[in-house]
Amino acid sequence: MNQVKLGIIREGKTPPDKRVPLTPKQCKLVEMKFPQVKVFVQESEVRAFKDEEYSAEGIEVVKDLSDCDIIMGVKEVNISDLIPQKKFLFFSHTIKKQPYNRNLLRAILEKKIQLIDYEVLKSKENKRIIGFGRYAGIVGAYNGIRAYGEKTGSFQLKPAHECTGRKEMEEELQHVDFPSDMKLVLTGFGRVGYGAREIMDLLPFTEVSPDEFLAEKFETPVFTHLEIEDYYRRKDGKPFSKAEFYSTPEIYESSFTRYSEAADIYIACHFWSNKSPFILTADDLKSSKNKIQVVADVSCDIQGPIASTLRPSKIADPFYGYDPKTGEECDWKATGSITVMAVDNLPCELPKDASEDFGNELIKSVFPHLFGDDPDNIIGRGSETDLNGNLTTYFAYLNDYVNQVTA
Repeated sequence: MNQVKLGIIREGKTPPDKRVPLTPKQCKLVEMKFPQVKVFVQESEVRAFKDEEYSAEGIEVVKDLSDCDIIMGVKEVNISDLIPQKKFLFFSHTIKKQPYNRNLLRAILEKKIQLIDYEVLKSKENKRIIGFGRYAGIVGAYNGIRAYGEKTGSFQLKPAHECTGRKEMEEELQHVDFPSDMKLVLTGFGRVGYGAREIMDLLPFTEVSPDEFLAEKFETPVFTHLEIEDYYRRKDGKPFSKAEFYSTPEIYESSFTRYSEAADIYIACHFWSNKSPFILTADDLKSSKNKIQVVADVSCDIQGPIASTLRPSKIADPFYGYDPKTGEECDWKATGSITVMAVDNLPCELPKDASEDFGNELIKSVFPHLFGDDPDNIIGRGSETDLNGNLTTYFAYLNDYVNQVTA
């Protein structure tokens, strides 16, 4: 059995990303589960886990990964750090033809690198098998609750990134007295939505049905978790069809205002296609009936389905205001404003916990195919490029993107 040398690259993005694909203990576990694999970790001063923690597990910390066969990171690898004729795994952010990463994909092709993109690794049922979405939902829901407390003066919570980890963040929530009339609405049932639910399940909130949420009064805080059919309807009044909505969303319209007229907080964790109708328009938010004070847009679709999401925000400054009268940004604590939380790298607030969760998914769902048999061609279907400097057939649509002449 040929030995495989797996390298963990130093993250090179600015601002620094402290996450890792594998924690020190997980590196050791990989070597135990896959005896043909030896893990090397490149020196780094920015990781949430120190070099010494890897060394303590018997993992070799090195300056250079040129001797490795497979190299993995989290975010886009700097062009200067790409090593020719290697297999790389990271989030490349190129599959939607993002202009800012065109030169990265060009360099990958020129250097004859096989790019295996986490974002497109899918099971034989065509479902994503790995991502940081769960922790985006966890931190996003926490941030939304925190924003409401500060905006209303009801309570204060420590920022997630100032907590030592998820355990301390959750302990913060245990000390809060929530207003008895507080109402929250949640959309999204993927990894992100279920992550947000993990926070909701820790809180003294009662889950109620959409109909109960709209029709009844409560003496305790409540939330409702909406399916797509709860906030979209056919324009002609005919019954909702999920398959039809996905295939022809233009014949549908939003019915979300029923909830925006009842909820104090909206936590948005849904997937949205730019072909789908908007969920909350500027006119909806301008309405005197709108009750929402905080929008925690975990999905963070800029100029997308929620009109108040004007831009992404940053971990150090997560909130901004939306003035529903003008449609412009304002002080998030201003009277009449809607507070928006739209941090676009939420898992970075809990880098150790998010890394551990991601590493577990790698070990369970990716490595058996990467280091062993791959009858469902999961790695092949998740490879944008091959070792011959070509786009794979699955990503041939990126040809015009790569070859586009830029000024």
